[in-house]
Amino acid sequence: MKTRNSLFALALSSLIVTGNTLASESWPDLPEGIKSGVSAQIGDKVYAGLGSSGSAFYLLDLANIDKGWQKQADFIGPARNGATATAVNDKIYIFGGAGKEQADATSPILFDTVYQFDTTNDTWSQVKSTSPVGLLGAASYSPNGSQIVFFGGYNKAYFDQYLYDINTTDKKAQPDKWQSIVDNYMGMAPRDYKWNDKVVSYDPKTNQWNTLIVSPYLPNCGSALVSNGNTATLVSGEIKPGLRTAEVKQFNFGAAQPWKSLHSLPAPQSSNVQEGVAGAFSGESNGVVLVAGGANFHGAKHAFEQGKLFAHNGFSKAFNPEIYVLKDNLWQQANNLPGGSAYGASFTTPKGVLIAGGEMADRSASKKVYLLSWNGKSVDIQD
Repeated sequence: MKTRNSLFALALSSLIVTGNTLASESWPDLPEGIKSGVSAQIGDKVYAGLGSSGSAFYLLDLANIDKGWQKQADFIGPARNGATATAVNDKIYIFGGAGKEQADATSPILFDTVYQFDTTNDTWSQVKSTSPVGLLGAASYSPNGSQIVFFGGYNKAYFDQYLYDINTTDKKAQPDKWQSIVDNYMGMAPRDYKWNDKVVSYDPKTNQWNTLIVSPYLPNCGSALVSNGNTATLVSGEIKPGLRTAEVKQFNFGAAQPWKSLHSLPAPQSSNVQEGVAGAFSGESNGVVLVAGGANFHGAKHAFEQGKLFAHNGFSKAFNPEIYVLKDNLWQQANNLPGGSAYGASFTTPKGVLIAGGEMADRSASKKVYLLSWNGKSVDIQD
């Protein structure tokens, strides 16, 4: 028979746990699953939406989480996946992404339009500007509270043509032609995609774009970005469709030599190969950088090293659960997420890294929200 004290201890232990076990639920789940959407943060307020949720946009006030995720005004532009968003003052700017300009359009396109969400008035407007480079899959941040800086992004002309060709070819009636289109596009070398290798900036106040520098690295998309003041840490991402890189680098806005290479992501404990990940969750907790989840194709790196440019051909897309910790510029693997996930939202908060939504192994969009916090030995996961 359990004593009263032992029952109390059991109850208490169920509330606070570490590692792979979840703490008691205290973070409200999203009203609907969101994957491949956008997210932004202004102080205690975090925003997420678009992507698989269409035009929906939601706010969670971290100072009053009992209200849950609050519906904001619907996005006024065409629905899109893979856009990037960054906040400046009380406004959130949306760039890039891909989708159909009209519901009955023949094929999707890569958008070069810019939209602004006024968080004070809960209103959307289109900005009279277009991006000078493709920003599908780009990462962005504001280093100084006035400019927005971008890394990576698909080439609009190349990707628009591929989407048109693949959507205007009947796979059943012309299987060889359809497969040839896929093979030709997926079989190019990384540089041949002409992804954006420039670090570009946008100033909402002047509505001006500038090229800051050409990156010395292969351009990539889907990188996790963690910002701290002027510095952006860019983790992994893809260097061509289906092929990731384990590379990690930092960009210091305003520095004479802005780039710095960091140690690459280590191989996960379950493998001797780090494929790299795209769409990982990321942020800072108790002085360390956390990178969690992300998607890749297990085997693509080896195939590429063997000379197969269509590196992910025949491999299933993997959604990974590993959490990595960057402490004192060295990586270590921590415990895992409850399940593999990628392409969701992540925010740095005083309590840890809040992650929301994402795509799961069955390709569905998740509603789940977790708080990840580094305790010095492992990552506490609070549901």
